[in-house]
Amino acid sequence: MRVFVILPAAGIGTRMSSGGSTPVAAKQFLAIAGVPVLVHTLRAFAAVASVASVLVAVRATEIDRVQALVAEYGLDGKVEVVEGGAQRQDSVANGIALLEAEADDIVLVHDAVRPLIDPATIERTIDAVEKHGAAIVGLPAVDTIKQVERTADGAIVTSTIPRERVVHAQTPQGAKYGLLKKAFDEAKADGFEGTDEASVLERAGIEVHVVAGSAKNFKITQPGDLELAEFYLGQAKA
Repeated sequence: MRVFVILPAAGIGTRMSSGGSTPVAAKQFLAIAGVPVLVHTLRAFAAVASVASVLVAVRATEIDRVQALVAEYGLDGKVEVVEGGAQRQDSVANGIALLEAEADDIVLVHDAVRPLIDPATIERTIDAVEKHGAAIVGLPAVDTIKQVERTADGAIVTSTIPRERVVHAQTPQGAKYGLLKKAFDEAKADGFEGTDEASVLERAGIEVHVVAGSAKNFKITQPGDLELAEFYLGQAKA
């Protein structure tokens, strides 16, 4: 059994800057404690002995830049840079297509801009996929969750969802290669676009188990997230 990791990092968005003009893809190049976000993420997976290789799917215009980063930080032994697609699901599908994997090999997909993922959580996810076939990292809900109906005047609460039945999905998310490829092939054939890998697996009737996540494993989306990440890194080194 081998373990492969796909980091989709080809998307474009505008949430990072207050003016709404910075591509989300550029977040991977921003620095936390002097090191690019993407490098922090890659280091976490490179530190896991069972990970055979990591595919980073980026826009064609960023391939050279990311390859240079991989070489600069000595990660080229495990990391390969490939071209991603227009959407996250396309990037993951491209990565799956490039893998020379067996049906029982494990494939994890992780947000390139969740730089504080720790090797222990990665290893727990690998163990869960090996045992159950598919798994994601999830954080239990703390706040009360309300289901609402949208109206012209705003939202109206329709019910309260018990917190014990809700988790906030994080990454990595993964499955055995055979299951993941089947789910993605079916989604492509039917024109289905999921919100994450778990939604694609769920649609294919594959049971997805949950591994306990951490509040530190957050996604860099707002400017203040960089300062928070630096704070957590400082705590880890103290």
